[in-house]
Parts: sequence; structure tokens; C-alpha cells
Amino acid sequence: MAYKAESITVQMNAGQRASALNHISVLRTMMYGDCSSELNRFIADMRNQQAEQNGRALSAIYFLANISKERHVVDFSELTSDEKTALICAMNHLKAVVSLFPKNLTLPN
Repeated sequence: MAYKAESITVQMNAGQRASALNHISVLRTMMYGDCSSELNRFIADMRNQQAEQNGRALSAIYFLANISKERHVVDFSELTSDEKTALICAMNHLKAVVSLFPKNLTLPN
């Protein structure tokens, strides 16, 4: 009998998803090392002044990570280890929440 993806998936709430993503991040670090270069690229792209909404989204991630507003402008390499961990956990939390968004969003008239 073939298994279908729907029959083997587990329903998780946003907190459980975020916790699982954080655990996977720890495992990836042990297997592949850190992802500093990817995070540096992501932050640089988000700080691109041609897209104001990207800067606002990046500020929201820093806010969710409880990183003080004064530290939002520093390079990723200048963040403390605790701040980097908080930033990655905040990004994982957003990933978890976004995965629960309604599939067919519509804009009001």
C-alpha cells in the first residue's frame, strides 16, 4: 500500500513549528556550520533602499528578536551570539506563522 503525504503529515501549531525549525537549525549548524554568509546577503538585500517595504520587514524581524532599535543598523557580523540566535529564532517563527497563512488571500475592493 502506498502512503500519501496527507496521511503521514502531523498538524502543528505555530509554536510547535517554530520550535521544530529551531531544532532543525541546530542540527544544520552541527552538520554544515553556520549560515553567516547567507544571512549577510539576506540583510544586505533587505536593506536595499530601492524597496522601502523590505526595510520595514527587516525592522519587524529585529523587533520580534527583541534586538534594540539602535542595533538594527549594525552589520550581522557585529551582532552578539545571543542576538544572532534571537534573529534566527525570529526568522524561524515568521516562517512558521507564514506557513499557516490562508492560501487564497484577496484584497478588498
